[in-house]
Amino acid sequence: MTPRRTDTAAMTMAGLNLIQQALSIYDSDLRLVVCNRPFQEMFDLPQSLTKPGAEFGETIRYLVTRGEYGDVEDIDAAVKSRVEQARAFEPHYMERTRPDGRTISVEGSPLPQGGWVTVYTDITHTKQQEALLRARSEELSDRVLSYAEKLASTNRKLESTITALEEAKRQLTETEARTRLTTEMMPAHIAHVDPERIYTFSNRRLNTVMPGRPSSIVGRHIGEALGQSAYDAIRPHLDAAFGGSPSVFEFTDEDSSRRIRAAFTPDRDPEDGGINGVYILSMDVTEETQARTALQQTRRREMAAQLTSGMAHDFSNLLTIILGSQSRLQRMELPQQARDLIAATLSAANRGGGLLNRIADITGAREWHPAPTDLPALLADLETLAAPALPPGISLNISNEIANEALLLDSGMLQDSLLNLILNARDACGDTGTITLDVHPVQDTWAEFSVTDSGPGFSPAALDHALEPFFSTKGGEGSGLGLAMVYDMTKLAGGHVRLANPPKQGGQVTMRLPLRPAPAPAHAAPGLVLLIEDSPDLREGVRAMLTDAGNAVIEAASVDEAMVLLNEVPGISLVLSDIHLEGDATGLDLLDRLAETDTPPPCRLMTSLPPDDPMHLAAAARAPVLRKPFSAAALTDFLQPKDHHP
Repeated sequence: MTPRRTDTAAMTMAGLNLIQQALSIYDSDLRLVVCNRPFQEMFDLPQSLTKPGAEFGETIRYLVTRGEYGDVEDIDAAVKSRVEQARAFEPHYMERTRPDGRTISVEGSPLPQGGWVTVYTDITHTKQQEALLRARSEELSDRVLSYAEKLASTNRKLESTITALEEAKRQLTETEARTRLTTEMMPAHIAHVDPERIYTFSNRRLNTVMPGRPSSIVGRHIGEALGQSAYDAIRPHLDAAFGGSPSVFEFTDEDSSRRIRAAFTPDRDPEDGGINGVYILSMDVTEETQARTALQQTRRREMAAQLTSGMAHDFSNLLTIILGSQSRLQRMELPQQARDLIAATLSAANRGGGLLNRIADITGAREWHPAPTDLPALLADLETLAAPALPPGISLNISNEIANEALLLDSGMLQDSLLNLILNARDACGDTGTITLDVHPVQDTWAEFSVTDSGPGFSPAALDHALEPFFSTKGGEGSGLGLAMVYDMTKLAGGHVRLANPPKQGGQVTMRLPLRPAPAPAHAAPGLVLLIEDSPDLREGVRAMLTDAGNAVIEAASVDEAMVLLNEVPGISLVLSDIHLEGDATGLDLLDRLAETDTPPPCRLMTSLPPDDPMHLAAAARAPVLRKPFSAAALTDFLQPKDHHP
């Protein structure tokens, strides 16, 4: 709440307290919205029943118990009756005498947004005047006239007060309605809790930020509304806010698997500086966190690549020299002991070369490229790839509970990671055992892949360090990069990895990736495609992919040949060209010549150049580019109509 709104609320309450009549406003849920000080003083109410959110029924019970309505035999029945009357609220005016002998008038009016406002006026003196007038009207005509004048004056004052009160009520109602509408439109939960940690205000957005929670929480304890696990997560920050320290923090809601960002601001009393409660602002930042995690991992990989690229180059040169020298020594006439040493040196150097390649993979400029992926097909292919590498005594069981067959995933990186985990599980099992891959959704937010084996499980050291590069429990047999590459892939996707030893099982590695169903493809109708590729073998393979998708194909090997076909063959709907072509002209030159024609067909480019190659970058700035090698499905998706913004 801004300072100006806070001042307005304080001024409004000060004005209500100056009114001589007692006033209370309850909402449609029979909870107190606001009351003034005369209301509390007239009925001698405790503080708990004058705070926003106090239940109407509890206030009635307190008054009935105190004898406000005389002797009542069945308190529960009396409370229930008055609550039912309140739920069927109608405008009314009544007068009644209280147990202390004083008489009050009670006037109630409904509010447009639901609920009602009630004004209580002490009319004891007026009633006494009326009685006196009736008893002594003949004897005290002069006094009658005087009292009548006083009564008329009092009525005029009362009428003026009521008019001012109605205007204040109208303004208060409009302000409250605007404030609630504004807060309920915000994509965040805004709330206030009092020192007892009871909600006194909520914009009814808690269940959109933390699914599964109630929307109507005013009057509830924050622990009851959030649940125990979430309350335990935020309690230290809430304690600090009640101590006067604001905070902004993030936590994971275990019940909904959502990442929540919360801000706690102390509600200080402007007079004495005490804490009247805490203002709460909370937002769902799950997707933001996934994107931030992916960006951080990309930056870490870039830094690692810069640090290792020069070292890897120098080590590659040294290993090349070592391999060459050892090969020359191997051809010499040397004792068997020396030959054994040479063979060991060659083996170590070759393993060093393989290790350098894996370092290049983990620090290279690879990125997560999600594309529509047939998950059942990917898992079937994974089983086919893994089966030959498993001994006869080890079984692989794969189960999938995700209903969406098409998800946005990087199928290559995911399949590499899962295969890596299955092979690690194989090594843990030895000659016999069971490996299980379970795939299931988590709160429609994550796709969870869990690989569990029947081996001995992770050691304490492995649980702490297995995701770090070069940590291995296989001695000289392992590089220590397998799980690190899995971790790297998962972080690039915006997910996370967890290692565990489940009860009565071996080790378990769980990957959580963002669960994003792929949109339905908008397939273009097959047409006539001009394929430009200077390699006959590649041209034949791409042509088969195009024709299998229902397209007609004509072919060219150069830009000049392609332009002749474009001028002579009508109905060409798409041009697919390699960037590198025979002769001096390239795919970029083709784009220039197409731009000179009256109605050029759309053009797509393909290449085996790496993404950071200058020619690749220049082409991608002007047209969609597909990297080789590619599958038929990837080519079909690539050729669909799409906007291209350089």
